[in-house]
Amino acid sequence: MRDLEKTVGGMADKAKFACLSYLDAEGFPTTRAMLAPREREGIRVFWFSTNTSSRKVAAFRENPRGSVYFMDRRFFRGVSLSGTVEVLEDPESKRRLWQMGDVMYYPQGVTDPDYCVLKFTAERGRYYSHFKSEDFLIPD
Repeated sequence: MRDLEKTVGGMADKAKFACLSYLDAEGFPTTRAMLAPREREGIRVFWFSTNTSSRKVAAFRENPRGSVYFMDRRFFRGVSLSGTVEVLEDPESKRRLWQMGDVMYYPQGVTDPDYCVLKFTAERGRYYSHFKSEDFLIPD
């Protein structure tokens, strides 16, 4: 891969959804489809919104390890990022990601107690394209 930031960042920016994985209460990997990240900081930090009452939030509170997968169906390529997830419920983080249409999911608005933010911080990744895979570390 010639340009890690451009390739991975481009896939994340074009994604309509992402797959987010965590370890459940019994230690089994579980994957959930998520709306694409609302924001990203390079290819290290990705910001998602979700329901505080979800199983994934409970799981991340117990074990912050997780992974995010983005795929490009057209060219049958993908990237898996591994790292940690922080569950954020502070007003600043919630306002940061809030969009007007979110009231459909969180009727009480940005202060809805069932609305929270997941901050995924990647440490490493694996890129797949053209029948080949390549491991990489996320630069600081």
